[in-house]
Amino acid sequence: MKKLLIMTTLAAASLAASAADFRAGFARTDITPPLGVFMPGYYQERYAKSVLDPLQVNCIAFSDGSKTALVMQFDTEALSDSVANKMRDAISKATGVSRDAIMLHASHTHDGGYLAANIEQGSSAGKGVAPLTAIYVDMSTTRAADAAVEAIRDLRPASLSFARTVAKRISFGRRYKMKNGKVYTNPGVKNPDIVGPDGNPPDETVQVLRIDREEGMPICLINFQTHPDVVGGETITADWPGLTRTVFEAATMGHALCMVINGTQGDVNHVNVMPLPGEENGLVNDFDNVPRGYDHAWHMANVLAGAALSVWMKCVPIPAGEIRTGTANVRVGSQRAKTPEELALAKKYWKLHQEGKDDQIPYKHMELTTEVARAGRIVRLENGPDYFDLPLIAIAIGDSVAFGGFPGEPFNDIGKAVKKGSPFTLTILSCLTNGSRGYFPFSDSFIGGGYEAATSPFAPEVADKLIEGQLGLLKSLCVK
Repeated sequence: MKKLLIMTTLAAASLAASAADFRAGFARTDITPPLGVFMPGYYQERYAKSVLDPLQVNCIAFSDGSKTALVMQFDTEALSDSVANKMRDAISKATGVSRDAIMLHASHTHDGGYLAANIEQGSSAGKGVAPLTAIYVDMSTTRAADAAVEAIRDLRPASLSFARTVAKRISFGRRYKMKNGKVYTNPGVKNPDIVGPDGNPPDETVQVLRIDREEGMPICLINFQTHPDVVGGETITADWPGLTRTVFEAATMGHALCMVINGTQGDVNHVNVMPLPGEENGLVNDFDNVPRGYDHAWHMANVLAGAALSVWMKCVPIPAGEIRTGTANVRVGSQRAKTPEELALAKKYWKLHQEGKDDQIPYKHMELTTEVARAGRIVRLENGPDYFDLPLIAIAIGDSVAFGGFPGEPFNDIGKAVKKGSPFTLTILSCLTNGSRGYFPFSDSFIGGGYEAATSPFAPEVADKLIEGQLGLLKSLCVK
């Protein structure tokens, strides 16, 4: 018993020392792309014609005196694996921070530049796009490294506190059971053929991490989860994540900094198929019969920032501590064509899409997008691989706070399961982190149908394996 008491005392002393040495820094750089850049996010060509609001890289640096970790958020649809690797190499070289302690999270705005090494899946983009994309990738990589350097330079003694609340009626399940027995993604507002939602209610939880710093502005990190696909068109905007930063910082009279991390958002978005009076204000049906509008993005930002502000001054203190980081790979099978006929039809549809002949594919609106996505996925996987290794990353601060990143778009309930099973007081999850591999649906989605399972390159076990893998990683970083 005496030996155990000594070991416990030493552990507590070590934790206290780490907490005393804990520091945090913040930096922000601009990555607004040049006009004319290719814009990803839909299965159609778009090129930036104007800028509604600037795009940014936001970086928080954490240090316990011996180890430094970086959590970075990018206003972009996704970072391809190759670009994420390039950026982490550049950041590591500039700062000395280990690649395994660098989280690069894409907010998933559908109205940003293309941060990929080349024009990849889902685009029929023509010649001349790739050179401008390459320039934008290089610029953003430099700006990301700059943000990391500046955040580390800004490190100051810090303390942590947290709160949870909810943001109501800005996130909705986007998959619905229809009268024909199928499941459609975004089937249309007030569609009489909707039977009911497919899946559980959306996670409306807002998590707030407050970072108070000596002789420095406090940092508010907001964690929420839904698709930033609210604006559309050919205008550059950071969508609700960026606008939330703007609203929050304005509401604090410039006395706080804000960063927003988008969580497990794969099957939820802003579309309310049964709106109440007034809720359709600022929305107009887009090319795929999905209502979009910049005013609605501002509405979502107001609601989310308001939720965070409602708890900002009442956060509960939690201890800082030693910074630990970890990575893991989860192996899942691939979703390849099951028959020669399925492959042949996919090749036909994909060829028509690449030739700009979507009108010859027998679907409309979101169903057309779903079938084009399905065709593209099947064609890309014609010759394999038979499985994928999905990289996970986690960063822990003592036993209080953990960040967990997924390299794609997890369904909402993946986040619910991981947060529920996590041993940390506050677990902040992020989609599209250190890469972009596609959708991570649950197994029943592959039976029911819809856009997410149609485009996902993964076998139906992907969600369960990711939950198991992320929980295992988080538990390995928790001492208690």
